[in-house]
Amino acid sequence: MSRRGWVLFTLMSVIWGIPYLLIKIAVEGASPPLVVFARTAVGAAILLPLALRGGGLRALRGRWGWLLLFAVVEMMVPWVLLTDAERHLSSSLAGLLVAAVPIIAVIAGRIAGDREPLGVRRWIGLLVGLGGVALLAGPNLSADGVLPILEMFLVAVGYAAGPLITARRLGDVPSLPMTAACLSVAALAYTPAAILTWPDETPSVRVVAALAALGVICTALAFVLFFELIREVGPARTTVITYVNPAIAVAAGVIFLGEPLTLSIVVAFALILAGSFLATARSRPAGESAPAPAAAGGRGTAKDGTADGAPGRTAGHGDA
Repeated sequence: MSRRGWVLFTLMSVIWGIPYLLIKIAVEGASPPLVVFARTAVGAAILLPLALRGGGLRALRGRWGWLLLFAVVEMMVPWVLLTDAERHLSSSLAGLLVAAVPIIAVIAGRIAGDREPLGVRRWIGLLVGLGGVALLAGPNLSADGVLPILEMFLVAVGYAAGPLITARRLGDVPSLPMTAACLSVAALAYTPAAILTWPDETPSVRVVAALAALGVICTALAFVLFFELIREVGPARTTVITYVNPAIAVAAGVIFLGEPLTLSIVVAFALILAGSFLATARSRPAGESAPAPAAAGGRGTAKDGTADGAPGRTAGHGDA
């Protein structure tokens, strides 16, 4: 990758690795619906004017049904479930459980009609990755811990389903107007719940700062940088941030919140990482030679068949 590509990649890895920390802080003084409302409203307020320039929302005509479905499964449901789960789980555990998204995406793809042969390597990856998830979730499956784990599972399912909708129904829709529209819809949907759960006391500066950072940095700025990263290195390379985000989430939780870093967490993360890598690897047909590496900043061919820099599958969620 080019130097600019590495800078964007590093920024995205960090920015989508810290939402778990910020959400953990935000729920100290704000309800889950209020956290989601603040995040989506701030993000929409920043991105919507950018999308409106040049009539960008015209590209969404005739797609509002699929856009609404995407907003529901990618933002509205996962973000409130993630926030509610973090009232009971550590931020590092939440980040690691979301790391199973690539594994669930393989399963979701099969259910949705993907007929690419899995092969022994990918089956091993699925089993290894799911073993890592079981190692993480097992100790938390007490009477009080089942619901947060179930919520995190549904978060991962939503994050895996969102890119499928994008790839199959919204692949030709410009990313910035689509994101701005989805954030706006989510903010409007959560306005009543945010009002009803508004705290009696003014949240602390720490909580307000976390909410602002979620909206400005982890949503608005993140999506702008995300689009730039796709244009710079292509959608295939961009997906690699999925493997880096959980490490950032764990490090942030340990350093800033004093969360424990146990041997089981390290082993589980290694299993999920290895499983994701193996499960998402695509088999090259016999006799096909490896593609020549693209020049820095050039246009190659991504793993999903889209040209680097062209609209393609949504890569990774990090927080998301």
